[in-house]
Order: sequence, then structure tokens, then C-alpha cells
Amino acid sequence: MKEDGYERRDIYNPESVEQLARCYKEIITGIHENPDREGLVKTPVRAAKAIQFLTHGYDIDPKTILESALFKEDYKQIVVVKDIEIYSLCEHHLLPFFGKAHIGYIPNGTIVGLSKIPRVVDAFARRLQLQERLTTQIKDCIDEVLHPLGVAVVIEAQHLCMSMRGVQKQNSVTTTSEFTGAFLTQWNTRQEFMHLIGADLH
Repeated sequence: MKEDGYERRDIYNPESVEQLARCYKEIITGIHENPDREGLVKTPVRAAKAIQFLTHGYDIDPKTILESALFKEDYKQIVVVKDIEIYSLCEHHLLPFFGKAHIGYIPNGTIVGLSKIPRVVDAFARRLQLQERLTTQIKDCIDEVLHPLGVAVVIEAQHLCMSMRGVQKQNSVTTTSEFTGAFLTQWNTRQEFMHLIGADLH
């Protein structure tokens, strides 16, 4: 099903499912469980389909998403899309990290359909990731396609590799940020963006 150039991945690659299912079955055996018992017999296939969905961002071109909805507009104030839910997988442990992304840009004659920004976030997040890289990739994509006067990206996320294993700090939140243009050189502009993403304006 396609909507505005974005394809929802409900159809799985049978060959990949078969290959991944074999791997998951070996993992289950490797932790001394019985992959043939009732509760686990279908788990390898379910897990194979799940990992395909969780990493389907590799099959999406984020720039194409933005390019599908560009409009000429003489607006030069900050545009903010905040509280965008993100779900990704840490590439070090294959454990989830999740949280919210806040994105702002200052148009330079071109704006983008607002729904495209969360789609770009999802396209990059649905890969094996690092939060730092994810932040930079979103910033670079918006900057390269829109050529705005500035881009700001802030991501706040909790990492299960920290809360479930390792230091086991359940309430830790990691914040990363990237700024270009006016957000980088003009303190007042950056402060306005930070105020907007922190304010309860609903």
C-alpha cells in the first residue's frame, strides 16, 4: 500500500524469513531452550518477520520522501515538528531504544509537507542505529533537500541496553542534538527553538 510515495512494509521476503528463522532457531537452541516446544515452535518465523519490519528503513530513500512534497513559500520563521515517536535498534546489542525527536527548520523559499518529516525520522530509525548517527542523518537529509536557513534536531531516548543490562539504570535518558545555519550561529534562534520544543502549547 502506497501513500504519498511511502510504502508500508506488510509483505515479507520469504527467502529472508526462512534464512532468519533458521538463525533464530539456532539462537533459541544456543540458550538451552527447546525450539520445538509449543510456545516456541513458531517463534523463529515471528522473530524473522519482526526484525524485517524493525529494519525496513534500509529499503526507504528518505530524500525521496521529502522531495515528494516540496512547495515554494516565502516563509522565514521557524517550523517545528516535535514529539515525533522513534523506535530503533541499537547496533551494538540489537536491543531497542525509543523516545522522541524534535525537529525545526527555517525555510529559504521552500517548505515541505509536515507529514514527511516524521516519515524521514522513521526511515532512518528503522535500521540498526546509534542515536548520535540518527540525529546527524536526519539533519543532513533535511539540509540537503530543503537548503533551509537552518536545521535543528534534538532526540531524547531511553536505551534498553542501559536499563535491561550493563549499568541497569532504568530512568536514564540520552539527549543528542545537531544544529546548522541560524540555529548554530544565532543564540537567540536556538533558544527560541529550545523553548518551543519544551513548551506545552497544545
